[in-house]
Amino acid sequence: MTAPYVEFQQVSKAFGDNRVLDDVSFDVLPAETVCILGRSGVGKSVSLHHIMGFLKPDSGRVLVAGEDITDYNEQQLEHIRKKVTMVFQNGALFDSLTVGENVAFPLRERKDLSEEQIYEIVDGLLQMVGVKEMRDLFPPDLSTGMKRSVAIARALSAQPECVLYDEPTTMVDPLMAQLLGDLIKRLKVQLRLTSVVVTHDMRLAKKLADRIVFLHEARVLFFGPYSEMEQSLEPIVQEFLKLDELDTGAA
Repeated sequence: MTAPYVEFQQVSKAFGDNRVLDDVSFDVLPAETVCILGRSGVGKSVSLHHIMGFLKPDSGRVLVAGEDITDYNEQQLEHIRKKVTMVFQNGALFDSLTVGENVAFPLRERKDLSEEQIYEIVDGLLQMVGVKEMRDLFPPDLSTGMKRSVAIARALSAQPECVLYDEPTTMVDPLMAQLLGDLIKRLKVQLRLTSVVVTHDMRLAKKLADRIVFLHEARVLFFGPYSEMEQSLEPIVQEFLKLDELDTGAA
């Protein structure tokens, strides 16, 4: 059996009286895509923040890249964040830097590449995500979907083993959502990246997920392949699937 790249072992987290994760366990295998599904406020993004070490669990253990990072300090987490990177919902791009400079930022941090090498890599990454012609624009000039594509290119420039995506298709039009979904899937196949995708978009989950974690009221209600989720007897899971069918019909 292959060891998981990411593993949650009975993780619980509360903010005051609000319990966001309650005894949550799941794992992500190397080169696998796991989607974390559920309504807003059920702890989806909080899970990503635990993988990055931005948050610590109240109880339970979090393992990333074969290491138990639960008690790691910031210095120890730096080494993990070289392997795992996150594409934030808002893109988190630097508005004062061009698209090309944003993508070049992690490459310059390495201090072992010439400017010529950096520009070659940047052009290749921008082409890969479909925004090469926007290299000299600034983030405020881009649509939300384009910003997400640039954020993905910047994440890839760090040459990670694992990418975390926080609601990649939220607030983008259906065509852009489809393009972003196709891009994430292509990157997984081409680069054999391990991916964790937080979303409430069932169509995206169906396209990308090897397995799905369905969170409801801070607990894991289902964990397994999409095909098994469709057969789940949990009423909440079935309601979620039916709501998505209605959304699809309306579109």
